[in-house]
Formats: sequence, structure tokens, C-alpha cells
Amino acid sequence: MISAITNGVKVSVKTEYQPYYSNARQMSYVFSYKIRIENCGDQTVQLLKRHWYIIDSNGYRREVEGDGVIGEQPIIEPGEFHEYVSGCNLATPMGKMYGTYTMERVLDGELFEVAIPEFHMITPYIQN
Repeated sequence: MISAITNGVKVSVKTEYQPYYSNARQMSYVFSYKIRIENCGDQTVQLLKRHWYIIDSNGYRREVEGDGVIGEQPIIEPGEFHEYVSGCNLATPMGKMYGTYTMERVLDGELFEVAIPEFHMITPYIQN
């Protein structure tokens, strides 16, 4: 698991290759990732937006932006966390993702960015 803390918010990521949904002959490699967002600060925050960069091992780069995560804009109290699972399809057996969340401090409406640490998605047979 990889983690980073920005502005009192800790983002941790764990990836898993999904062989059942992948097909190497069709150049389709599917990965899931579990995100844990912990509020290590002393103020309530809300996740408003996400901005992802997805890069495969051929250098193909995609950007994904949108409101919230998996249809939610969670409010996270101090000492609490929000977890979700999502996925990514690559045309190569390895790649990486990173990005930012736009968060809001509920008390004063101040917006701030939280880094999503770079993480790698690698099929198990590449690592051997």
C-alpha cells in the first residue's frame, strides 16, 4: 500500500490485478484499486472533485475528471475515513495512476487540493 498526506488528509492506495476481466490477446488488462481517505486534521472536509492521470507502459496518457468518487461527495470528520474501490483498464500489462482530489473545509468553505500518490498497476507475471 502506498500513502501520502497533504493538508492533513492521508490518501492510501492498494491495487490488484483482475485476471478474470483481463484478456492479454485483446490487450486488455484490468486492475482494481482501493482508496482510503483519512482526515488527519482537526476540521471536517468534503471531497468535491477528482482529477486522475492514467499512463500505460507505452506512454499513452489519459485524464479523467469529475465530481466526487463513484457517485459520492463524502464528508469526512476529523479522525474518520472514507474508502471506495474502483478500477482501470490498460492496453499494456503495467501502468500507473496519480492525481488530486479537490476538497472543501466545511467550516469556512476553503478549497484545497490533496495529492493522490502515484501508484503502479503491474500484472503478477511481469514481476517474476
